[in-house]
Amino acid sequence: MKKLILSIGVLLSIVSCRPTTNDTIDEKVISGLLTEDTHWYSDTIYEIVGRVVVGDGVELTIDAGTTIQARDGQGSLSSALIVSRDGMIKAEGTYDNPIIFTSIYDTGDNLDESDKGLWGGVVILGRAPISADATEALIEGLPADEEWGIYGGMNPHHNSGVFKFVSIRYAGTLLGDGNELNGLTLGGVGDGTTISDVEVVGNLDDGIEFFGGTVDCENLIVWAQGDDAFDIDQSYDGTITNFIAICDENSDHALEIDGGEGTMNNPFRMENGILMSNDDAEVHIRDFAKGYVEFYGEANVVQDSGTSVEVQTLTQMFDTSIFGWTMSKEKGAL
Repeated sequence: MKKLILSIGVLLSIVSCRPTTNDTIDEKVISGLLTEDTHWYSDTIYEIVGRVVVGDGVELTIDAGTTIQARDGQGSLSSALIVSRDGMIKAEGTYDNPIIFTSIYDTGDNLDESDKGLWGGVVILGRAPISADATEALIEGLPADEEWGIYGGMNPHHNSGVFKFVSIRYAGTLLGDGNELNGLTLGGVGDGTTISDVEVVGNLDDGIEFFGGTVDCENLIVWAQGDDAFDIDQSYDGTITNFIAICDENSDHALEIDGGEGTMNNPFRMENGILMSNDDAEVHIRDFAKGYVEFYGEANVVQDSGTSVEVQTLTQMFDTSIFGWTMSKEKGAL
């Protein structure tokens, strides 16, 4: 196994001595910048401390069935996995062996969807177009002085890797007033990237947020987010197929959809969705957004003036057995 880079600019590897119930499971503590190709194996629990960054030209491979636990921490000390826009992630879980990102406090049955904001989240950046004041921007939720937080570019077919059959739990820690990390943040991710079968549970801020980009996604589920389940910004120009938002009493919107912030304002598509809430789910469309969304479920749709989004209500939900691998299904939310 290649050594892992554990602090920015410093090479170092630490093996955690925290006991496990299975003698065959190793534990490793990871922090900082990865500067060479790295492989995380399913027979090891990886504990991330602070920001773990997949650096330029580096590929992080995560095997099916791997568990990644994150320490807590607020502000600049928040734990998160960030794939820089010239990095690559190959996280390929399976239906029977998903990859799980969770809190270090998770022992398997002690936390639930109400335990929000225990760590940061996952951020994937790319070089696909965004609609902002410039062709590049600094991603929301990260410190302003970190150059690896830059995303966006001119390549709609940019490839950031593979991210499938992944569950992200109890994330969204607070960085500052009104500035939290999403469960999964996608900044300028291109359509050469594969993203499918992703679950976000109990995130303090948004479940999944798209900042521009062109990546197509399928089979996405968000349960019990603190803000919006799905948030679209900066002229996201892709298609999301088979999506579910399960809102709890603390959730804001099931969908929050914004248009471009610059001159580009391309249309998005969200197909075959399900919105679930104790009351009507909230959908807010604003800032000259363009596109199409369809879903099954009762919703209060607010579409601001100047927007051009076709909203269709479906009469039948799709077969949700595709989410049988998720915590949401196991705990009866779906």
